[in-house]
Amino acid sequence: MKKLLSLVLALVMVFAMSATAFADMTDADYAAAAKVFAGDLRTDYAGTTVILHSNDVHGALTGYAYIPTLRSWFEAQGAEVIVADAGDFSQGTTYVSASKGLTAVEMMNAAKYDIVTLGNHEFDFGYAQLMENLSKAEFTTICANVYLDETGETILPATAVIETKAGLKIGFFGMETPETATKVNPGMIKEINFSTFDKLYEAGQKAVDDLKAQNVDLVVGLFHLGVDEESAPNGYRSVDAFAKISGIDFVLDGHSHTVMTAGENGEPIQSTGTKFANIGVVVINNETKAVEANYLVNTKYLAQDQEVLAKAQAIIDEVDAKYGAVFASTEVRLNGDRDPGNRTEETNLGDLITDAMVWSVVKEGGIEQDELNAVVGVTNGGGIRATIEAGDITMNNINTVLPFGNTVAVVYVTGAELLEALEASTFCTPTSIGGYPQTSGITWTLDTTVPYDQGEVYVLDGKESSYYAPASIKRVTITAINGEPFDENATYAVVTNNFCAAGGDTYNVFARSSSSFDTGIPMDEAVMDYVADVLGGKITAEAYGEPHGSQTQVR
Repeated sequence: MKKLLSLVLALVMVFAMSATAFADMTDADYAAAAKVFAGDLRTDYAGTTVILHSNDVHGALTGYAYIPTLRSWFEAQGAEVIVADAGDFSQGTTYVSASKGLTAVEMMNAAKYDIVTLGNHEFDFGYAQLMENLSKAEFTTICANVYLDETGETILPATAVIETKAGLKIGFFGMETPETATKVNPGMIKEINFSTFDKLYEAGQKAVDDLKAQNVDLVVGLFHLGVDEESAPNGYRSVDAFAKISGIDFVLDGHSHTVMTAGENGEPIQSTGTKFANIGVVVINNETKAVEANYLVNTKYLAQDQEVLAKAQAIIDEVDAKYGAVFASTEVRLNGDRDPGNRTEETNLGDLITDAMVWSVVKEGGIEQDELNAVVGVTNGGGIRATIEAGDITMNNINTVLPFGNTVAVVYVTGAELLEALEASTFCTPTSIGGYPQTSGITWTLDTTVPYDQGEVYVLDGKESSYYAPASIKRVTITAINGEPFDENATYAVVTNNFCAAGGDTYNVFARSSSSFDTGIPMDEAVMDYVADVLGGKITAEAYGEPHGSQTQVR
């Protein structure tokens, strides 16, 4: 009884705070905050099972403290509660990347998650590291379409059934985006493969059929597919999978960071956005065995569980102590935005990073003097994960921008191959794409009004990519390399990251280069050393206030 009274008092305090906040809001603010109650104003949840879900948490550790609060409230109202996540918990801030994703698993244990699927970023530190992390998990992890090359078996169970105290049987199956094959360093996941194209749907249908054979009452898809337009040509979106796989009652989605309570055509698909901006709620009637409501809860109106919050803060404090020292400053905002930003156009942060990468190789003597005019820098915009605001810069800032632990690599390609890399990596621009090239030393133009001439699907080590080679070069023109005329037949040293050098994202051509080497220099260290040694610890408006202007787009 004391525990129940405490929960009720806590809830009264939460909603009292919410009422005060509502009074000061504009109409637009009120409309956004109403997601807390959208579609379900009841306070009696007896006879229901509630699924709370998150996706794309990306290292927002303190957000896990919202889960116990919401779970306790629903339980106090009579509901049974299941907590699920749709992937991408292992990467996004230094607070998880410093442990190679393990601290995310620890926080999910603390918040008492029940069922989880994998996102592409779970593989950022390699397959072996992922499985080591999951060995510490106190929740069930499922995935139906990632399998071991050697045996053909899925790396995790495809499905799981959770039976509530009321006797409701809910079958879950997990689906991972096949784009992971090139969104993760291919060299770190050589032992596994992903179901692609129609095989993706076949894997999903088999999972549903297996669940139906167990007489489940509902089938819930735990998808890391998203609804990005970039994923549409291959049919890798959650709406595509829902249309192709029969027997799904509801989908909890992730990957595209979308805030939605239904698909574009009313499909029963819900996604919370990213970093605990919202928590998803799905209400199931135990008697009718049907979903009767689904909506999102805006977390700014929730209290946080102090025990879970303290665990998160302890991790944050430990990382900050190591990475929090100020080593430089910037007069300008260094643009880490996605769209418009590093996935759609040249940015000042992209220029800074690629300039630093080139400098790091030249400084170490990795390039012969007679090659210097032929050295350029290329990195994928999707690898730039955060903005640095004007002011002090810490190691933590740089690690948050570049959290993958990538190293600086060099690939030798012809001018024609460099053209192919830029053409393939901008095939859908101005629509955003993770492979969008941030460059140094290349003056080039992209005509987005010309359609991409799609050729054959890229294949790497016998595995199909999510991307296609250009059948011809129609959109990109390179006019100069370090101020000198561009030559399709010349050989250029491209300083890139080891992910792109291995053929990651759209850079299949780099994996086929005539010669390459990995310097072993971590990208974050290259940037920090460049800022300290070349820029004197101060990024000025004169040097990086605006993009260099080496890229021109025709729209």
